[in-house]
Amino acid sequence: MQRFFSPISRDGQAYQRIRFNLNMKMIVAISILIVGILIIFSLFLHHFVSTMIEDQVGKRALGLAKTVAEIPALQQAFQSDNPSASIQKLVEPIRKETGAQFIVVGNKDGIRYSHPYKNRIGKRMVGGDNERALKEGQSYITKNVGSLGLSIRGKTPVFDENHHIIGVVSVGFLNQNIKTIIKNQSKLLWLTLIGIACLGILGAGLIARYLKKLLSGMEPEEISHLLKQKEAILQSAHEGIIAVDEQRRITVLNTAANDMLHLPQGKRQVLLGKQLEDVLPYTKLFNPITSAVNQEMVIGQNVVLVTQVPITEDNAIVGGVATLRKKQEVEEITKELHQVKQYANAQRAQTHEFSNKLSIMLGLLQLKQYDEAIAFIKKEQNIRQEWSRFLLENVKDPLVSGLLQAKMNEMRELGISLKVHPQSQLNEISHTKQQRVLISGIGNLLDNAMEAVKQMPEDRKKEIEIFFTDIGDDILIEVTDSGPGIKEDDMERIFQQGFSTKPGENRGTGLALVRHLLHEAGGEIMVEDSELGGACFVMTMPKDLLENNG
Repeated sequence: MQRFFSPISRDGQAYQRIRFNLNMKMIVAISILIVGILIIFSLFLHHFVSTMIEDQVGKRALGLAKTVAEIPALQQAFQSDNPSASIQKLVEPIRKETGAQFIVVGNKDGIRYSHPYKNRIGKRMVGGDNERALKEGQSYITKNVGSLGLSIRGKTPVFDENHHIIGVVSVGFLNQNIKTIIKNQSKLLWLTLIGIACLGILGAGLIARYLKKLLSGMEPEEISHLLKQKEAILQSAHEGIIAVDEQRRITVLNTAANDMLHLPQGKRQVLLGKQLEDVLPYTKLFNPITSAVNQEMVIGQNVVLVTQVPITEDNAIVGGVATLRKKQEVEEITKELHQVKQYANAQRAQTHEFSNKLSIMLGLLQLKQYDEAIAFIKKEQNIRQEWSRFLLENVKDPLVSGLLQAKMNEMRELGISLKVHPQSQLNEISHTKQQRVLISGIGNLLDNAMEAVKQMPEDRKKEIEIFFTDIGDDILIEVTDSGPGIKEDDMERIFQQGFSTKPGENRGTGLALVRHLLHEAGGEIMVEDSELGGACFVMTMPKDLLENNG
């Protein structure tokens, strides 16, 4: 039954119909191959058999001629008055017994003393190939045309008792009869080859069926299209993918993995088939391949999270596949999600604070302290209006403004004083990349400041000050706190991945992430002692560079 396949072509058109399925293609191709080989082999074998039979017939004729020439009676007959009478009676029974077409005995002048046809006795021998026997005394095989037609002949001289040449014996088998023998022998050969060809065609069908089963019933066009799809999916994956065989040779290396290794694009195909250790000399990747592993590694110049699984076939491990994800990217996503969670917590804190103030106003009203209630409302209204007006006038980016508003509400809930320098301003709306760096930087610095001041005892002021400006070519963010500060020995390590001055696990990612984002944007971050007694973080980044990269 024919199958149909409909891949989309490069120009986006049409469906291609498969006229012959894989079974038919393989049967026809293998059959043509087998028949072609058998034809060539049969022609060679026919030539070989023909040559061999002619050679054997020639040797038989020559052997018979030598035997006849050595008969003493034959040699004596040459000395008689009528040699032909004696010689004809002597050799004719031998000819009939051996099946030779002719046994001709001639004298030194080539005159026949015997012949199958008596009327040709006494005439000259035909063919002109007696010279070597009569003059040189040689015995040989020739193929020539005689009085009976084309024949294979064995010729030998006849010697007397003094070893003088006195005649020649010519024994021949007609070429026509030899062809008949060859034809009879070739029939069996051709029948055998036809039988082999039939078995070959049957075997081709079985092989085609087996291969089709191995290919899950898919046609070559379907496999080709599927491979192109898989390659496109593999190369479009954001994660790096590396696969090796059981000898740890690289079999798959997608573009993302190539980029992680910092190799030129054209180098990817060159690496296929190379040992993994030659490409990554000190890697722990696929060491061993025996089980699924999730771990952190250094690949190239990147810290990556690796998920590797073995490839098994018939319960035997034949290789492995590893998926590589940059740890930094995963941490960025995690941090952004953490910030979203913080925004939600800030909104809950604001709601809680607002509920508390409503309770205060309700209590004052129930106690009929109307003047105090009005004064409290005006105070809160003035604070919010002043803060909102400041953000509206000095921070044009709505996301940055919303982040500062949320952090202020969160700090008020925690009893922390947030002061914004009155000359702070961000008058230019940030680009996408710039906005991401600003939100991540401000959010992390304020979170760290809150964590620091919360450690202080109750009798100490919990203050945080922030200053920001975009006057000039750079954006400047400065966050100062009244916390315990940072030890001088820790200042050099404070931005390292995994290092933190706070207790607990899963820390030391915020500042490292901020520094990485700033470096990508051409910015910088530094830390120093603050006038409030804690730490002062200063973050800068160029505006123009971010616009070009954004």
